[in-house]
Amino acid sequence: MNDQATRVLLIEDNPGDADLVRLRLVESKSLVEVTCVDRLSDGIASLGLHPPSVVLLDLNLPDSHGAETFRAVMANSPDVPVVILSGQDDEALALKAVHQGVQDYLIKGDITSKQLERAMRYAVERQALLRSLEITRKQQLEFKNQFLSHVSHELRTPLTCIHQYVTILLDGLAGPMAPEQTDHLKTVLKSVNQLHAMIRDLLEATRAESGKIRVEPRCISIGELIQQAVTMMRPIAGERQVGIEIGLDNRIPLVHADPDRILEVLINLTDNAIKFTSPQGSVMVKACMVEADEHAVYVSVTDTGRGISPDAKALIFERLYQDPELIDNNRTGLGLGLFICRELVKLHGGKIWVASEPGQGSTFTFTLPVYSLAKLLSPVIVFEQRLRDHMVLVKVELTPLAKTLHGNWRELWHQSLETLRRCVHLDKDLVLPPMGGSAAAQTFFVVASTDLARAEIMMARIRGQLQRNEELKANATLAVSAVPVDFAAPPADASLDKQVQTVANRVTEIIMASMAAEPASPGNGHATSNSIRQVQSVQKESSKCPNRKS
Repeated sequence: MNDQATRVLLIEDNPGDADLVRLRLVESKSLVEVTCVDRLSDGIASLGLHPPSVVLLDLNLPDSHGAETFRAVMANSPDVPVVILSGQDDEALALKAVHQGVQDYLIKGDITSKQLERAMRYAVERQALLRSLEITRKQQLEFKNQFLSHVSHELRTPLTCIHQYVTILLDGLAGPMAPEQTDHLKTVLKSVNQLHAMIRDLLEATRAESGKIRVEPRCISIGELIQQAVTMMRPIAGERQVGIEIGLDNRIPLVHADPDRILEVLINLTDNAIKFTSPQGSVMVKACMVEADEHAVYVSVTDTGRGISPDAKALIFERLYQDPELIDNNRTGLGLGLFICRELVKLHGGKIWVASEPGQGSTFTFTLPVYSLAKLLSPVIVFEQRLRDHMVLVKVELTPLAKTLHGNWRELWHQSLETLRRCVHLDKDLVLPPMGGSAAAQTFFVVASTDLARAEIMMARIRGQLQRNEELKANATLAVSAVPVDFAAPPADASLDKQVQTVANRVTEIIMASMAAEPASPGNGHATSNSIRQVQSVQKESSKCPNRKS
């Protein structure tokens, strides 16, 4: 194969077959070093310690059988070529293996030394070629993304200049104009705004494709976001004489999501629904729960428009796709909106799909994860299969001063949040996701597995670290406080999960009372019971969600 020894990992549990393979390798007069193991687990361990040049793999081992065997090997070492040595002449299995990345499939009883040597050499060379092609593809993608990003940024400057001068003329600051001139300038302004939107989408899609989009999940109310999106889109719907309604189940729990990104998804889907719905039609934006999936909230946008053909449904979320059957007047974008929606939903761990028939309207549905405080708390408040003895809730409040520049505040509180996360013990404390939307003041909470006396040490550390930020000191006030997480002891026979849920409920009570500036007394959670239910539980009797994807 070459002048250097080829390292071969042989995973074979039959001693006779293993000896036969070694004999064939000796007969080929190739310079090889063979390591033989008889179990898949041992083979995977060897792959991690000393990656070989090629793997010769038997499919039926004591701890694995069939296709799962080669899938496990390739999952652990995707860059190492695999050649299967099988006792079965199974063409279907051979095709499946090759389609999933195996380099060759040989029958043990028919192997000659020349065949084995050639199969190994080709496997190594093909794998090297595949790696080279993948590197080239990534380089081309990066070049394309850089080019698009550069061109898009360069286009923004002249477009901004055009926009400013057109608005100056329309506002009459350069003198009076005839009605016909005003109409022409309004057309120019509309086109400039469309170009701005296209450039924004192009930049966003480029970031999505290169994995550079960030989401900042918070504990938010999806109902409030839907209300905000519909309020923003109602004037556009009114212009097109399209009705727009909201359908919310009041038992919808809070979700763990980035409010700005999800608002972007909602506006995009709602704008499309209005755009492709005829006058006197209607659009419904809805959020609901599904009994079979209690860990997700289902959000849907339904219209009474022209619908989508089956061919278009298969491609509608792809980058730059536009349905050729759509009316030209509706083509005001680049076909990037739904692609961006898909990428944003995926970053939240959700999924998005469309249900539609030509002439019957369309329903776009996406899912978001339910905010589960108990799930977040469990790793830090449980030790050796029991709750920790003490827990404290630390509250960190950042309030911007009047002179704070709005453009800097978001970055400032993000820096503070990262500093706060460095001030806690990862195995015993938890910085909770920020609550609510992008409000001016920011409040962070930390659940600490300690008592109040030791919590003072943490609070002093937090104050000290945050006050080292000169920009924060100049632009905001800082307040750090703590209260014990006291709760009624659960029944003696309660499971550990129920005990954690009890703690989560109490933490939620304290937070909600704190955010509402209400005192939180032990055992009295009536004022916040609705909020507790919203955060902690998913009601099984929720309304049906349309067109659920299995």
